[in-house]
Amino acid sequence: MDYETKRHWEMIRFPAGTEWSGRARYAAAMFFYQHGLMDAETLEVYRICSRLDAEDPAAVLRRYKIGVDWLALLEGSVDP
Repeated sequence: MDYETKRHWEMIRFPAGTEWSGRARYAAAMFFYQHGLMDAETLEVYRICSRLDAEDPAAVLRRYKIGVDWLALLEGSVDP
């Protein structure tokens, strides 16, 4: 895994509640979307949550039962 991809994996996993974490997660989500690892519906959840540092986008995805493929990647049960 190259440095840029590794850095975006770190950013997408920033814990909820950390200042500016929502925007960092959204930036990383855009990276994964552009590389074909995330669908548009999942990216939209990250966009909506980008200004809500305390909101965990993964929890939102689980709640609404969307982004199943992305969650499998995020949780490490599938390799990118």
